[in-house]
Amino acid sequence: MHETSNKPPEEFREVITPSEERFEKIRSIIGLFLGPIAAIIIYFIPISSLDFRAHVLASVIAFVVIWWVTEPVPIPVTALLGAVLCVLLGAGDAKQVFAPFADPLIFLFIGSFMIAKAMSLHGLDKRFAYSLMSLKWVGSKTARILFVFGFICAFISMWISNTASTAMMMPIGIGIVSVYTASLKDKRKMGFGTGLMLMAAYASSTGGIGTPVGTPPNIIGIAMIQKFTGYSFTFFQWMTIAVPMLIIMYIFLFLLMYYLNKPEAKVIEGSNEFIDVEKKKLGKWTRGQVNTVAAFLITVFLWILPGIIAVIYGGNSEQFKSINRYMPEAVPALIGAILLFLLPVNWSGRKFTITWKDAVKINWGTILLFGGGLSLGGLMFETKLADVIGKSLTDISGAESLWGITLASIFISIIVSEATSNTASANMVIPVMISIAIAAGVNPIPPALGATLGASWGFMLPVSTPPNAIVYGTGLVPIRKMIKAGFIFDIAGGFLIWLGLRIILPVMGFS
Repeated sequence: MHETSNKPPEEFREVITPSEERFEKIRSIIGLFLGPIAAIIIYFIPISSLDFRAHVLASVIAFVVIWWVTEPVPIPVTALLGAVLCVLLGAGDAKQVFAPFADPLIFLFIGSFMIAKAMSLHGLDKRFAYSLMSLKWVGSKTARILFVFGFICAFISMWISNTASTAMMMPIGIGIVSVYTASLKDKRKMGFGTGLMLMAAYASSTGGIGTPVGTPPNIIGIAMIQKFTGYSFTFFQWMTIAVPMLIIMYIFLFLLMYYLNKPEAKVIEGSNEFIDVEKKKLGKWTRGQVNTVAAFLITVFLWILPGIIAVIYGGNSEQFKSINRYMPEAVPALIGAILLFLLPVNWSGRKFTITWKDAVKINWGTILLFGGGLSLGGLMFETKLADVIGKSLTDISGAESLWGITLASIFISIIVSEATSNTASANMVIPVMISIAIAAGVNPIPPALGATLGASWGFMLPVSTPPNAIVYGTGLVPIRKMIKAGFIFDIAGGFLIWLGLRIILPVMGFS
């Protein structure tokens, strides 16, 4: 058995270059001043098509978008700043502006984040990963290891954040790479190592589209579609649309990673021993793991229950309407989270599955960013700014067909996601695409879904997503390979999203 470690070989380790550091500093400094300058210019330029509130909002949005892209301050802080400026400058009153921060879907975030925290806290994610990696079918073959490794990343990311999924799987991947390099004569050949690391990042980001809670853009898209069109997607409906696309995308991703980063050997000697050793370290199932699985399964069952009722009784039945009224997506998430505080791991010691100290460590930044984006999006429609933007962009682009606008929305969202976070991208692009579709007289739901799913893409650069940054930091992924693989997957993924929506949505009545 080969000795392994959780660090990549020293000769392959890289750090961010001085030129990249300079670029990030210059970008943030430029944005720091460009944001307020752009806001002031827009504020004082007469725009006849906008009333006072819409005009003020346009200046605030220019400020916020520039700061989201350049990040002179943390992105959630910019979201809060946007809300504050809207109140101070008169775009809306405080009650109207801050109400979206208490939207029911905020509590869906909170509940699902707490469940995900418990899964990580009790090592449930690692137990699942090592159990799959130790299957006899996987064996020592590089192709099968790559496929299952990516599948685990994608599946876990359907339920926890893509960042957490990547961070959890990266040490496992590095351990496999260490075993792999030990068996190579030329240890500088790292095609498989590069492919495995890129798979961790890309599969984690891709897997997030599979469920409404898999990634923040999904919840943002669902919330904005509900707010601006009146249509509400159930958990089951979302998975009906997204999971078939996810399966096709994952197969393409596997083939791309395998052939772009062809393994130097077909078999990794010692990989089985490494996985077995790591699996044994986990020991027996703990009470905390059992409790977390129970809370998770109850939550998932309640999420998909409306879909089951719709299949049995019909989507227009009283039973379906009743379950949707009393069991919206936020309620099961909170039920699952509350159960974690009630299910004991040690009753005599009054210790429970999760403590408040652990629970408050969830990603509050994403929650604030969601609230800020929903607030700005709501004001855009309420002040008619979205109508003006939509009509102007429709006139400029000439896009009038439903599926032409949908294709444009996907790639606009992907491009924006390369420059800023997927959550910020969703907040920026989705309301604009809804307004464009309405101005063009077509159903806004397909373009909105296109923008939502496209926001989870953006694979070319380390700064595009946290998973990209994590795997780039291992030193196993040369920047040129990330750009090449990311560019291909961005383009192919965009068209696969469009094709999936084009096939699935008409069947569901969206056309």
